[in-house]
Parts: sequence; C-alpha cells; structure tokens
Amino acid sequence: MIKKIILFLLIVGVSVWFWKFNIKQPSISNFDECVLAGNPVMESYPRVCRTKQGQSFSESIGNEQEKTDLIQIESPRPNTQISSPVIIKGKARGTWFFEGSFPVKLIDDQGVVIGNAIATADGEWMTQDFVPFTANLTFTLSDSNKGKLILEKDNPSGLPENEDFLEVPVNFTSNSNEVSLYYYSKELDPNGDCTQEAIVPVKRSLNKTQTPIQDTIRMLIAGDLTSSEKANGLSTEFPLEGFELKGANLKNGELTLEFIDPKMKTSGGSCRVNLLWSQIEKTATQFPEVKTVNFIPKDLFQP
Repeated sequence: MIKKIILFLLIVGVSVWFWKFNIKQPSISNFDECVLAGNPVMESYPRVCRTKQGQSFSESIGNEQEKTDLIQIESPRPNTQISSPVIIKGKARGTWFFEGSFPVKLIDDQGVVIGNAIATADGEWMTQDFVPFTANLTFTLSDSNKGKLILEKDNPSGLPENEDFLEVPVNFTSNSNEVSLYYYSKELDPNGDCTQEAIVPVKRSLNKTQTPIQDTIRMLIAGDLTSSEKANGLSTEFPLEGFELKGANLKNGELTLEFIDPKMKTSGGSCRVNLLWSQIEKTATQFPEVKTVNFIPKDLFQP
C-alpha cells in the first residue's frame, strides 16, 4: 500500500513538473509585452522587466545615454505622453547649433513625419559649453500611439560625417474631444414638417479648451458639412451672414447664449426658425451640465 502511495505521488509530481515547464506561455519579446503580462519591473534607468522564466527586457529610451555629453533633453522625457503642441526643452553643446538653432522633427512608429520645429538657443551659442534651448512643435496625430522625437544636429555642410541626432521615444495622447453637431435629415422628414426627430447628430473632433460648449456652438454655426454628409441627405441652415456667438453663461444647468444678428438672419418661416433653434439647442444639451437653453436677444428665432 505504501509503495502504491509513493508511486502515485511520484507520478503526480512528474506530471505537475511537466505541466509547469512545458505549458505554452504567451510570447514575450519586448519590455511593453513583459509589463502587460504582469511581470515585475525594476525601477532602474532604463527600467527592466523580468519574466518568471528569467528573461529580461529593458525599456527603450532611445540613444539618450550615448549622446549625454552632446545634448540632453529635460522635457519631454523618454516614454512620456505628449499632445500637440509640445514644448521641448533641454541643453546642447554650442557645436550642436548653427546660427543659434537646429531642426527637430516628430515621427510616428511607421516613420512618417507628423511634425517639424526649430529649436533655438536661449543664450550665446558660439561656445563649447552647454546652451539651453527650447522648441514649440505642433503635430497632427496619426493612427499610431507611439513615436520618436528626433533632435538633429544642424549640419549646413550636408556631409554625412557631420550628421548626428538625439532620438527620444514618446507616446501620444489626444488633445481633442469628440462632440456632436446636429443637422437636418431630409430622409427623416419626408413631409417637410421640420420635426425634432429630423435633427440628427454627426461626430466632430474638437481641440480641448476652457470653453468647449461655446467652441462647439461656433463649430455648428460655421455650417461646415462634409460632402459625404450632404450626399446622405443632411443639411443645415447655417452659416448666416453676420450671425455670431458673442458669449455664454451657464448657471444651475441653465445655459444662456448671447448672439449677434445684425441682419436679422434668424427670422423667417416657422419651419426654418424651428430648425435653427433646434440645431443649437440639441448641440448645447449634449453636454450633461446643460439642462435648458436661453437666447439673447430674446427675439432671435422668431417666425
């Protein structure tokens, strides 16, 4: 009996060992995959992630360590998230500049250039010492969520042997929000009654600002419909000549919009006026903090 128990335990032990070391593990080939798999990360520089199988993967920080005696970047640091525009700061030897500047570009992870800028010296650059620099780079997001900042040594000679660059990996974060603009759909209003149900939303991207409601309303009254939206039967009564949003005030859920309408373009038939009024109201009330909408002057949108 004892021999059978020992044999059984040996069989179980071998089976467990075989399962543990031969079960197919998820493939890990880089630092990001190692982190996503839940493996521990050493807070060194660069950071290192180690798998349970003893593999080690270092976080990519570009070529910063190789170029530290020539150029150093303070902001943005490697692998931080950036949005447009991004302010670039650091210091470089005077020999990195030409006429007090050098080029900077931003590429996505497909190698496509999505932004360019010129970094300028914040001081006397004709020196062998480090000189502070700044650059303001505006870029357009691609489908990628990662990219690289390339800070190039200015090379007026064009000779390959004089080329040099600092490469800084970065992550992209969107600087825009998705909002809805409300337009009139003829297909949903076959009788031409200008019903509320015929006012439908289309999506737009809006840069993040301190006044998102006002900026969304201004986008609406600009009347920019795409050709595909028009082909799908959407239309708008905007823009109106001279009609502008002057300001807005939101208090206790009540939004008051003040407009300028010097040529009385918001008046007309009841059907048209209803569309104008409804487009603005629905666009405004998509924001959860807006419960009701009032207009100044009060005689706007009158038949």
